Amino acid sequence: MPAVEETQIVKYLSKYKYVAATKKDVVDVVTTYRSLSYDLQKFVFNDGTSKDLFTLQGTIPVVYKSNTYFIPICIWLMDTHPQNAPMCFVKPTPTMQIKVSMYVDHNGKVYLPYLHDWQPHSSDLLSLIQVMIVTFGDHPPVYSKPKEQQVTPPYPNNSFMPQPGGAMGGPGASNMFLPYPSAGGNFPPYPTGNANFGPYPPAPGGAAAGGAGGYPPYMNYPQTAGGGGGYPPAGGYSPSMNATSTGTITEEHIKASLISAVEDKLRRRIQEKVNQYQAEIETLNRTKQELVEGSAKIDAIIQRLEREQVDMQKNINVLRDKEQELEKSLESLENAEPIDPDEAVTTTAPLYRQLLNAYADESATEDAIYYLGEGLRGGVIDLETFLKHVRTLSRKQFILRATMQKCRQKAGLAG
Repeated sequence: MPAVEETQIVKYLSKYKYVAATKKDVVDVVTTYRSLSYDLQKFVFNDGTSKDLFTLQGTIPVVYKSNTYFIPICIWLMDTHPQNAPMCFVKPTPTMQIKVSMYVDHNGKVYLPYLHDWQPHSSDLLSLIQVMIVTFGDHPPVYSKPKEQQVTPPYPNNSFMPQPGGAMGGPGASNMFLPYPSAGGNFPPYPTGNANFGPYPPAPGGAAAGGAGGYPPYMNYPQTAGGGGGYPPAGGYSPSMNATSTGTITEEHIKASLISAVEDKLRRRIQEKVNQYQAEIETLNRTKQELVEGSAKIDAIIQRLEREQVDMQKNINVLRDKEQELEKSLESLENAEPIDPDEAVTTTAPLYRQLLNAYADESATEDAIYYLGEGLRGGVIDLETFLKHVRTLSRKQFILRATMQKCRQKAGLAG
């Protein structure tokens, strides 16, 4: 791309947030699709506010039922591009009618999964246009109006044709133009002799309404000398081809021009196919990547479940072993002889046995003294009886405590 054009693009994008990324996106598009032009125009939003936005407008080639049609579109880039998805519209000419579908509404706005799932770091305008070409090839967004509804615009060749802008909710028709394809322009030549093969698909149930020989009424290609079928030569005539010394065009010139046009058309067709297949490959690669990531997640979940299953099996085995031990213990207890509580506790030495017996007697004596006091308070015994028994028990308790202290000293226990 010439440096002048890049400078102009950068000038239009001066108020954009990501100038470098947006410029690269635009340059890739206008380099690949020369039928698209760029401009800076005012866009009016639904709430009435307006903003100057960068726009790409022109035609894109769409293959429908083995025929190539040129669909007029307009792409508006937000000033935060590529962080936000662009807005895309189909711009029908006066001889076209919008075909409403799940991809295009009655205002011409385009709805695509690629726009809905726009990713700032992986999505780009070139892929978007390729997706539009594939989608419109299956679901054409426009069709020809019946002949009685068409109005041939009185515009001469090489002039500009105003496009309806009100249908988009954007700029008005006063500043929305598309250039006519001229004899040396970038539009592929239209074949003659087939009324259904014009720049847009035929109306449902009928042929496309256009000019004679398949041309739309506003495209009047100049005929070559000798009736060469009306194809414009690719890139225009060069000075060496224009005329002989007599100012006439020979059959050799016409033949060279036709060969050049066919080569250029085949080159464009091949490039379109390559771009289409690249878009499909990118979509398949993204799907493959998602499937690979999903497969990795599933494998990780399966491994975690297998580990948990192994741990659970170990816990089940431990519980079974403990259950068997409990059953054996219960069985042994059921078969064992009754245990005498007095014989259940034994000491290892006579000194410890004397200490244990003295402690038990002292505890019983203390309980007896407590219950004597309770009997006195309750009037069960009189004071004389209480004092008599308390003296006896207190003397016994003193002897028992002295015995315990002596035993602890002999045994080396703390006092």
